[in-house]
Amino acid sequence: MHIPVTSILVDDQAKALAFYTEVLGFVKKTDIDLGGGAKWLTVVSPDAPDGVELLLEPDGNPGIRIDDKPAAQVWKKTLYDAGIPFTMLGTKELDKDHARMVEHGVRFTQEPTKTGFGAQAVFDDTCGNLILLAQQD
Repeated sequence: MHIPVTSILVDDQAKALAFYTEVLGFVKKTDIDLGGGAKWLTVVSPDAPDGVELLLEPDGNPGIRIDDKPAAQVWKKTLYDAGIPFTMLGTKELDKDHARMVEHGVRFTQEPTKTGFGAQAVFDDTCGNLILLAQQD
């Protein structure tokens, strides 16, 4: 068994693609129009083009609704407002990546901090999520 794709809920796929490729350095792998304005849109690490794909999944998909909003949007906002990262990305050079991202205007809610397993920082992905960036020892 393996993990071929994992997803992150985004409020705007075009904005997410620009952020995840131009700022974070991922590479677009799949871009398939699903109709209704949604795409199957994935990015991968340039170091592992055949590795796990990150699906930039629209958070406005119909389905279960809470207070007349798609449940995904409510869940994302709840996590964000509580300061809880949606997911984790890995790096081999946290300080270097942090500095590069700050130069691109990325807002960090937690600056690089040493942990029991290495170091971590938390940033806003501009698409409604906080993301934990971790460097493991």
